Amino acid sequence: MCPETGRARLSYRRAEEIFEENTRLLANPLASPEDIEDLDGWTLHRLRHSALTHDAEGGTSTPMLLARSRHASVRSLERYARPGVDAVARHVAERDPAARRHR
Repeated sequence: MCPETGRARLSYRRAEEIFEENTRLLANPLASPEDIEDLDGWTLHRLRHSALTHDAEGGTSTPMLLARSRHASVRSLERYARPGVDAVARHVAERDPAARRHR
């Protein structure tokens, strides 16, 4: 129970179950609704990975990523913040001195 509102709070475990159950067809777009019980959905932990990756691709600094993710080291953060090929190419292109001279 929330001490301020008096309402029941959703546990992380229950939130995870609800999220996983309700993302089964989204995570498996080629599956039919009849197969839903046999499918795996997304997890809240996967959302964590995605959020950190998007932040890294958007240029968020390493210290900010560490603080936000509550990781103690860059090494542990590497598993989560994995910019894709397109994001790396965009980053390089934006910082190319030759490209900047032609603007």
